[in-house]
Amino acid sequence: MAESEDALAIRHVTERLMTAHPQLDAGLVRRSVRTAYEELRYARVRTYLPVLMERRAKDLLPPDEQTERHS
Repeated sequence: MAESEDALAIRHVTERLMTAHPQLDAGLVRRSVRTAYEELRYARVRTYLPVLMERRAKDLLPPDEQTERHS
């Protein structure tokens, strides 16, 4: 059962990041989410796994136009 919950979390995080960053390649987003999941999959507390996965996946993605926002 935990496997299907993890798969659902991976799908939701991937969808959120793809919506938030439509300019990025979908494969790149999927790989970053998968890497984030692999790094966190053995966490004891599962409650925050989706949030932590999303944050880590964002860190793995290339920076976007943040430099333009600060100008």
